[in-house]
Amino acid sequence: MTEDQRQLWDWEYAREVLPGLVSAFLKFTLGITAAASVIAIVVGLVLVLGRRADSRWISWPAYGVVEFVRSTPIPIQLFFVYFGLPVIGIRPSALVTGVAVLGVHYACYMSEVYRAGIDAIPRGQWEACTALSLPPHRTWRRVILPQVVRRVLPSTGNQIIALFKETPFLIVIGVAEMVTVANQFGGQNYRYIEPITVAGVIFLAASYPTSVLMRKLEIRLAR
Repeated sequence: MTEDQRQLWDWEYAREVLPGLVSAFLKFTLGITAAASVIAIVVGLVLVLGRRADSRWISWPAYGVVEFVRSTPIPIQLFFVYFGLPVIGIRPSALVTGVAVLGVHYACYMSEVYRAGIDAIPRGQWEACTALSLPPHRTWRRVILPQVVRRVLPSTGNQIIALFKETPFLIVIGVAEMVTVANQFGGQNYRYIEPITVAGVIFLAASYPTSVLMRKLEIRLAR
């Protein structure tokens, strides 16, 4: 390898940073994605049910939260929560802040996914439940939600993949996820291209197969 080639790319340095990046990926990035995804799935369902509530005291705040969160960027939300809450005496850790912000942010998108799935249920099924005098909780649990889950499963997978790719935003509050660690490696050695590229390859290796599986699942459920 010539000196010019070595300046452009150093395979030895890439191999050196790989274990640290994989460790950060497994320890933080995947864990953050899993925890935030659970929040997004659960809170998203709560938000869509709130928006469909008969009481405006419930539906309007739910609508306002969804529109506000979807209309503001994740870095602003991270800064607001991490540096704003201590003003009122609440001091969440950077990791908790990151998980909560990503979870709530994507919960608002999940609420729209759920809403589309609910609206796709034929009106006749709602009328049949009313004719059978089924209570609302049984209507939702036994009739509506099982069909909604089947309809929204591919979109839910896509939202989780998108959330996974948003975890690098947590660098702004110092969470030691994979891109943060890559940036630290770059700062220590004044070489950023190898750690950032390796981090990008790890993201690609994790997200692309999942995207392919989601597309196949979507085609299968559409049959």
